Formats: sequence, C-alpha cells, structure tokens
Amino acid sequence: MKHREHHKTHRVGWLRAAVLGANDGIVSTASLVMGVAAAGAGADNILIAGVAGLVAGAMSMAAGEYVSVSSQADTERADLDLEQRELAEHPEFEHREMTAIYVERGLDPELAAEVATQLMDHDALGAHARDELGISDTLAARPVQAALASAGTFAVGAALPLLVVLLAPMPAIMWAVAGSSLLFLALLGALAAKVGGAPVFKAASRVTFWGALAMALTAGVGALFGVTA
Repeated sequence: MKHREHHKTHRVGWLRAAVLGANDGIVSTASLVMGVAAAGAGADNILIAGVAGLVAGAMSMAAGEYVSVSSQADTERADLDLEQRELAEHPEFEHREMTAIYVERGLDPELAAEVATQLMDHDALGAHARDELGISDTLAARPVQAALASAGTFAVGAALPLLVVLLAPMPAIMWAVAGSSLLFLALLGALAAKVGGAPVFKAASRVTFWGALAMALTAGVGALFGVTA
C-alpha cells in the first residue's frame, strides 16, 4: 500500500509574499478609506485616495519584497561561494565538519563519516549548503517571485474595499468597508492556513484582529483631525 505525504514547505516562499501582499492590500486600503471618510470627505475623494493607495502600495510592496529578498539571495550566494572555496582548499576539514554535524544529529561517528563521504562524493556543495548553511532549493530566496506575488496580491486585496466604496451608499461607506474588509481578512487567513496546512481558525482570527485594530485607529485619526464637509 502506497503512503504519500503531502508537505506544504515548498509553498513557503510565494505563500508568505502572497499573504503579506493581500493582507496589506485589504488593511491599508480599507484603513485609508475609513480615515478619509471619517474626516468628512466625499465619495469621489475617498475613491481617489483609495486608488492612489492601491497603486502606491502595490509598487511599494514589489520594491520592498524585491530589495529585501535580493539581500537574502546575495547573502546566500556569498555563503555558497565561500563554501565552494573551502571545499576546494580544505576538503578534509569540510569532511570532518559534515561528520560532526551528522554525529550531533544522532549518527555514530563511523556511520556519520560514511554518510558525509557519500554525500560529498555526490554533491559536496549541495550537501554543505543544505546541512551546514540551511540553504535548499525549496527555501532559496527568489526576489522576482516574491515581488510579483506581493504586488499582485496587494492589488487584488486593495481592490476589494474599493469595490465596496463603489457599490455602497455614501452614508454607509464606513460600516460597509469595515464589515466587508473584516470578512475578506477572515477568508484570507482561512485560505492561507488551508493552503499552508495550518490551523484555520487561529490564522483567520489573527489577521482579523490586527486588521480591525488598524482600521479603528485610522478612522479615529481621521475623525480627530478631519474637517466635516
């Protein structure tokens, strides 16, 4: 009988960026809309502010993700280059280093030395990258993927409260945006948890709580400093 395990780790890179983008899109745009609405702005001004927030936020997410993940990729590349030089110049030391790693993980010294020998004969740099540095193909930094995932999902997330602004009557905009955005956040948290294999209720509650707090604070600032039309 076949036994198949469906792990989720390979989704970590793009899932993190996608959830971050969508969450920021909903929270920042909904908060902006509520802050402007609480200040007494009209529907047109609220919509303009929201669209501007969508464009600026998507570009900011893309740039931020690309720069930060590129820095991670640069560090990984530098470590791999250093490890490649060490393997060429001090192969015996590197073999002892790998042996010590496997002994620490529970193998007896003889077996650990044999495992290190076989893995290094097969792919020395790959073995050291994975077991010494913690770098693997699954978790390697991918700047372009992270930037596109964050920007795209931010735009989708930001579009949801803007759609509510277009459809809701002016007197009900704040409540409509707040209620629908909390629903969107709960669904996002649940979906992300489902895709990642994590507890659904915990994830949905977490994003909903922080989204509600952000919207409440922004609306409060808008009401405090705004001028009623």
